[in-house]
Amino acid sequence: MEVTQLSPRRPYLLRAFYEWLLDNQLTPHLVADVTVDGVMMPMEFARDGQIVLNIAPRAVTNLTLGNDDVQFNARFGGGVPRQVVVPMAAVLAVYARENGAGTMFEPEVAYEQLTRADDDSAEEPATETVMSVIDGARPDNAQAGDPEDEPPPPRSGGRPSLRVVK
Repeated sequence: MEVTQLSPRRPYLLRAFYEWLLDNQLTPHLVADVTVDGVMMPMEFARDGQIVLNIAPRAVTNLTLGNDDVQFNARFGGGVPRQVVVPMAAVLAVYARENGAGTMFEPEVAYEQLTRADDDSAEEPATETVMSVIDGARPDNAQAGDPEDEPPPPRSGGRPSLRVVK
């Protein structure tokens, strides 16, 4: 049987890591992509398209880690309890607040197909991502061989001295 025919691993790994974190007296946090269709949560707490949710038993009620989604009730900012639904396609990671132990989930074919079907840009061909190193100390218009890149020559003569500033 090919990998593409298997059921997704994410729900099983999520449940396993959740139990492991609790068994070690750690606080499990879930990282979710709020841009995926089907996510129901208070969007005012999301940053950069993601949200981190405390899913410890003392923080949520009615937690269900299903094969299709994660559901629970939680209070945000001390308000009234709100229903949260996170489809498995939106689950990015689970980790412990105390030490970062956990895992990030790799993309899976089943979830890529779901997000592509819902994505308006799916008709466009994928472009290759190019990464480059950015030097924050240099202005954007500076060239690598500029004389300004050279460090100033060391001062010659005299003893080094310190000055007291009050």
